[in-house]
Amino acid sequence: MTQQIPSTEPELAGVRNFRDVGGLPTVDGRRVRHGVLFRSGHLAHATDEDAAFLSGLGLHTVFDFRNAADQKLEGPDVELPGVRNVNLPLSDPADGSEFWKMVRDGEIDQLRGILGDGKAAGRMIASYRSIIKDRTAEHARVLHSLAEDSVPALMHCAAGKDRAGLSIAVTLLALGVEREAILADYLESNAKHRRYRVRRSATSAEAYSPEVMELLSPLFDARAEYLTAAFETIEETWGSVDAYLEQGLGLSPGTRELLRDRLLD
Repeated sequence: MTQQIPSTEPELAGVRNFRDVGGLPTVDGRRVRHGVLFRSGHLAHATDEDAAFLSGLGLHTVFDFRNAADQKLEGPDVELPGVRNVNLPLSDPADGSEFWKMVRDGEIDQLRGILGDGKAAGRMIASYRSIIKDRTAEHARVLHSLAEDSVPALMHCAAGKDRAGLSIAVTLLALGVEREAILADYLESNAKHRRYRVRRSATSAEAYSPEVMELLSPLFDARAEYLTAAFETIEETWGSVDAYLEQGLGLSPGTRELLRDRLLD
Protein backbone atom coordinates (compact mmCIF):
# COMPACT_ATOMS: atom_id res chain seq x y z
CA MET A 1 0.00 0.00 0.00
CA THR A 2 1.38 3.42 -0.91
CA GLN A 3 1.68 5.61 2.12
CA GLN A 4 0.21 9.07 1.76
CA ILE A 5 1.66 11.97 3.72
CA PRO A 6 -0.90 14.79 3.56
CA SER A 7 0.55 18.17 2.71
CA THR A 8 -2.29 19.86 4.55
CA GLU A 9 -4.15 18.51 7.54
CA PRO A 10 -7.48 16.98 6.51
CA GLU A 11 -10.68 17.90 8.26
CA LEU A 12 -12.39 14.53 8.36
CA ALA A 13 -16.17 14.51 8.33
CA GLY A 14 -16.75 11.87 11.01
CA VAL A 15 -13.47 11.79 12.96
CA ARG A 16 -12.62 14.63 15.32
CA ASN A 17 -9.21 15.89 16.33
CA PHE A 18 -7.13 14.01 13.74
CA ARG A 19 -3.55 15.07 13.22
CA ASP A 20 -0.07 13.88 12.31
CA VAL A 21 2.34 14.38 15.20
CA GLY A 22 5.25 14.64 12.77
CA GLY A 23 7.57 17.63 12.87
CA LEU A 24 7.85 18.09 16.63
CA PRO A 25 11.45 18.86 17.70
CA THR A 26 13.55 16.81 20.10
CA VAL A 27 16.00 18.23 22.60
CA ASP A 28 18.93 16.86 20.54
CA GLY A 29 17.90 18.52 17.28
CA ARG A 30 15.94 15.74 15.56
CA ARG A 31 12.24 15.79 14.63
CA VAL A 32 9.37 13.33 14.76
CA ARG A 33 9.01 11.80 11.32
CA HIS A 34 5.87 12.65 9.37
CA GLY A 35 3.52 9.80 8.53
CA VAL A 36 4.40 7.48 11.42
CA LEU A 37 2.40 8.69 14.43
CA PHE A 38 -1.15 10.02 14.31
CA ARG A 39 -3.76 10.92 16.93
CA SER A 40 -7.52 11.45 16.82
CA GLY A 41 -10.87 11.00 18.45
CA HIS A 42 -12.76 7.74 17.98
CA LEU A 43 -13.31 6.22 14.52
CA ALA A 44 -16.84 4.94 15.14
CA HIS A 45 -18.47 7.62 12.98
CA ALA A 46 -15.90 7.68 10.17
CA THR A 47 -17.48 8.14 6.76
CA ASP A 48 -16.49 6.04 3.76
CA GLU A 49 -14.29 8.93 2.63
CA ASP A 50 -12.69 9.16 6.08
CA ALA A 51 -12.00 5.43 6.09
CA ALA A 52 -10.47 5.64 2.63
CA PHE A 53 -8.17 8.44 3.77
CA LEU A 54 -7.15 6.54 6.91
CA SER A 55 -6.56 3.37 4.90
CA GLY A 56 -4.24 5.35 2.64
CA LEU A 57 -1.94 6.21 5.54
CA GLY A 58 -0.47 2.71 5.56
CA LEU A 59 -1.34 2.20 9.22
CA HIS A 60 -0.04 -0.89 10.99
CA THR A 61 -1.92 -0.46 14.28
CA VAL A 62 -4.75 1.58 15.75
CA PHE A 63 -4.55 1.89 19.54
CA ASP A 64 -8.04 2.46 20.96
CA PHE A 65 -7.91 3.61 24.61
CA ARG A 66 -11.70 3.67 25.12
CA ASN A 67 -13.43 1.41 27.60
CA ALA A 68 -16.55 -0.69 27.11
CA ALA A 69 -18.84 2.14 28.22
CA ASP A 70 -17.31 4.47 25.62
CA GLN A 71 -17.73 1.88 22.90
CA LYS A 72 -21.34 1.28 23.89
CA LEU A 73 -22.04 5.02 23.68
CA GLU A 74 -20.28 5.75 20.39
CA GLY A 75 -19.95 2.33 18.76
CA PRO A 76 -16.94 0.30 17.63
CA ASP A 77 -14.29 1.72 15.32
CA VAL A 78 -14.84 1.26 11.61
CA GLU A 79 -12.75 -1.58 10.25
CA LEU A 80 -9.73 -0.57 8.22
CA PRO A 81 -8.58 -3.45 6.01
CA GLY A 82 -5.23 -4.88 7.02
CA VAL A 83 -4.92 -2.67 10.09
CA ARG A 84 -4.58 -4.18 13.56
CA ASN A 85 -6.90 -2.67 16.18
CA VAL A 86 -5.63 -2.92 19.76
CA ASN A 87 -8.06 -1.97 22.52
CA LEU A 88 -6.24 -0.89 25.70
CA PRO A 89 -8.77 0.76 28.02
CA LEU A 90 -7.15 3.47 30.10
CA SER A 91 -10.09 3.87 32.44
CA ASP A 92 -12.24 1.34 34.25
CA PRO A 93 -15.62 0.78 32.54
CA ALA A 94 -17.38 1.32 35.87
CA ASP A 95 -15.21 4.25 36.95
CA GLY A 96 -17.30 7.37 37.03
CA SER A 97 -20.25 5.89 35.12
CA GLU A 98 -22.71 7.63 37.43
CA PHE A 99 -20.73 10.84 37.12
CA TRP A 100 -20.84 10.79 33.30
CA LYS A 101 -24.53 9.89 33.36
CA MET A 102 -25.06 13.02 35.44
CA VAL A 103 -23.01 15.05 32.94
CA ARG A 104 -25.28 13.86 30.12
CA ASP A 105 -28.61 13.91 31.95
CA GLY A 106 -28.28 16.14 35.01
CA GLU A 107 -30.13 19.39 35.58
CA ILE A 108 -28.34 22.61 36.44
CA ASP A 109 -28.45 22.19 40.23
CA GLN A 110 -26.96 18.70 39.98
CA LEU A 111 -24.22 19.91 37.66
CA ARG A 112 -23.36 22.74 40.01
CA GLY A 113 -22.95 20.20 42.79
CA ILE A 114 -20.58 17.87 40.94
CA LEU A 115 -18.71 20.36 38.73
CA GLY A 116 -18.80 23.76 40.40
CA ASP A 117 -16.17 25.41 42.59
CA GLY A 118 -13.26 23.83 40.75
CA LYS A 119 -14.52 20.25 41.16
CA ALA A 120 -14.51 19.56 37.41
CA ALA A 121 -10.91 20.67 36.89
CA GLY A 122 -9.88 18.84 40.05
CA ARG A 123 -11.41 15.66 38.70
CA MET A 124 -9.48 16.01 35.46
CA ILE A 125 -6.17 16.57 37.26
CA ALA A 126 -6.78 13.53 39.48
CA SER A 127 -7.59 11.44 36.40
CA TYR A 128 -4.37 12.45 34.64
CA ARG A 129 -2.32 11.65 37.73
CA SER A 130 -4.05 8.29 38.12
CA ILE A 131 -3.49 7.24 34.51
CA ILE A 132 0.23 8.00 34.77
CA LYS A 133 0.64 6.08 38.05
CA ASP A 134 -1.76 3.18 37.49
CA ARG A 135 -1.55 2.48 33.76
CA THR A 136 2.16 1.82 33.36
CA ALA A 137 1.49 -1.66 31.90
CA GLU A 138 -0.64 -0.20 29.12
CA HIS A 139 1.82 2.55 28.27
CA ALA A 140 4.68 0.04 28.36
CA ARG A 141 2.82 -2.16 25.90
CA VAL A 142 2.27 0.76 23.52
CA LEU A 143 5.91 1.84 23.54
CA HIS A 144 7.28 -1.68 23.15
CA SER A 145 4.83 -2.31 20.30
CA LEU A 146 5.93 0.86 18.52
CA ALA A 147 9.57 -0.10 18.94
CA GLU A 148 8.95 -3.62 17.59
CA ASP A 149 6.65 -3.23 14.58
CA SER A 150 3.47 -1.20 15.12
CA VAL A 151 4.35 1.78 12.93
CA PRO A 152 2.67 3.76 11.42
CA ALA A 153 0.27 3.99 14.34
CA LEU A 154 -2.85 5.95 15.23
CA MET A 155 -3.76 6.53 18.90
CA HIS A 156 -7.26 7.55 19.89
CA CYS A 157 -9.77 7.54 22.73
CA ALA A 158 -13.21 9.18 22.61
CA ALA A 159 -12.26 12.81 22.11
CA GLY A 160 -8.58 12.23 21.33
CA LYS A 161 -7.69 14.65 24.12
CA ASP A 162 -7.09 12.96 27.49
CA ARG A 163 -6.24 9.24 27.27
CA ALA A 164 -4.83 9.54 23.75
CA GLY A 165 -3.26 12.86 24.70
CA LEU A 166 -1.43 11.29 27.62
CA SER A 167 -0.33 8.28 25.56
CA ILE A 168 1.01 10.56 22.85
CA ALA A 169 2.76 12.67 25.50
CA VAL A 170 4.39 9.59 27.03
CA THR A 171 5.54 8.47 23.58
CA LEU A 172 6.97 11.91 22.86
CA LEU A 173 8.79 11.93 26.20
CA ALA A 174 10.38 8.61 25.26
CA LEU A 175 11.49 10.13 21.96
CA GLY A 176 13.08 13.09 23.73
CA VAL A 177 10.70 15.69 22.29
CA GLU A 178 10.96 19.12 23.88
CA ARG A 179 8.51 19.54 26.76
CA GLU A 180 7.14 22.80 25.32
CA ALA A 181 6.44 21.10 21.99
CA ILE A 182 4.57 18.26 23.74
CA LEU A 183 2.39 20.79 25.55
CA ALA A 184 1.76 22.79 22.36
CA ASP A 185 0.63 19.66 20.51
CA TYR A 186 -1.65 18.71 23.42
CA LEU A 187 -3.28 22.15 23.48
CA GLU A 188 -4.14 21.92 19.77
CA SER A 189 -7.13 19.81 20.84
CA ASN A 190 -8.80 23.07 21.88
CA ALA A 191 -9.24 24.23 18.27
CA LYS A 192 -12.92 24.63 17.49
CA HIS A 193 -12.94 22.08 14.66
CA ARG A 194 -11.21 19.50 16.86
CA ARG A 195 -13.33 19.70 20.00
CA TYR A 196 -15.50 16.80 21.11
CA ARG A 197 -19.19 17.44 20.54
CA VAL A 198 -20.79 17.53 23.99
CA ARG A 199 -23.84 15.29 24.06
CA ARG A 200 -26.60 16.07 26.53
CA SER A 201 -29.84 14.13 26.70
CA ALA A 202 -31.50 16.55 29.12
CA THR A 203 -34.50 18.12 27.41
CA SER A 204 -34.93 21.30 29.45
CA ALA A 205 -34.25 24.71 27.97
CA GLU A 206 -31.14 24.88 30.18
CA ALA A 207 -29.56 21.72 28.71
CA TYR A 208 -27.01 23.75 26.72
CA SER A 209 -27.28 27.09 28.54
CA PRO A 210 -24.14 29.22 28.94
CA GLU A 211 -23.89 28.24 32.61
CA VAL A 212 -24.14 24.54 31.80
CA MET A 213 -21.49 24.82 29.12
CA GLU A 214 -19.23 26.74 31.50
CA LEU A 215 -19.65 24.04 34.14
CA LEU A 216 -18.86 21.34 31.57
CA SER A 217 -15.94 23.13 29.91
CA PRO A 218 -13.18 21.83 32.24
CA LEU A 219 -14.13 18.26 31.22
CA PHE A 220 -13.79 18.99 27.52
CA ASP A 221 -10.89 21.45 27.53
CA ALA A 222 -7.25 20.58 27.04
CA ARG A 223 -5.62 22.60 29.82
CA ALA A 224 -1.94 23.05 30.48
CA GLU A 225 -2.52 22.37 34.17
CA TYR A 226 -3.77 18.85 33.36
CA LEU A 227 -0.70 17.80 31.40
CA THR A 228 1.57 19.60 33.87
CA ALA A 229 0.03 17.49 36.64
CA ALA A 230 0.93 14.35 34.67
CA PHE A 231 4.53 15.51 34.27
CA GLU A 232 4.69 16.39 37.97
CA THR A 233 3.40 12.92 38.85
CA ILE A 234 6.24 11.35 36.87
CA GLU A 235 8.80 13.48 38.72
CA GLU A 236 7.20 12.88 42.14
CA THR A 237 6.80 9.12 41.68
CA TRP A 238 9.95 8.12 39.80
CA GLY A 239 12.25 11.11 40.20
CA SER A 240 12.84 11.75 36.49
CA VAL A 241 11.50 10.96 33.04
CA ASP A 242 14.38 8.56 32.39
CA ALA A 243 13.61 6.63 35.59
CA TYR A 244 9.90 6.54 34.70
CA LEU A 245 10.66 5.11 31.26
CA GLU A 246 13.18 2.59 32.53
CA GLN A 247 11.65 1.53 35.87
CA GLY A 248 7.99 2.35 35.39
CA LEU A 249 7.61 1.23 31.77
CA GLY A 250 10.50 -1.21 31.49
CA LEU A 251 11.93 0.60 28.48
CA SER A 252 15.59 -0.35 28.15
CA PRO A 253 18.06 2.06 26.52
CA GLY A 254 18.21 -0.29 23.52
CA THR A 255 14.45 -0.36 23.09
CA ARG A 256 14.27 3.38 23.47
CA GLU A 257 16.89 3.80 20.76
CA LEU A 258 14.95 1.47 18.47
CA LEU A 259 11.85 3.55 19.12
CA ARG A 260 13.74 6.72 18.20
CA ASP A 261 15.06 5.10 15.03
CA ARG A 262 11.52 4.18 13.96
CA LEU A 263 9.86 7.49 14.74
CA LEU A 264 12.48 10.22 14.31
CA ASP A 265 14.13 11.73 11.27
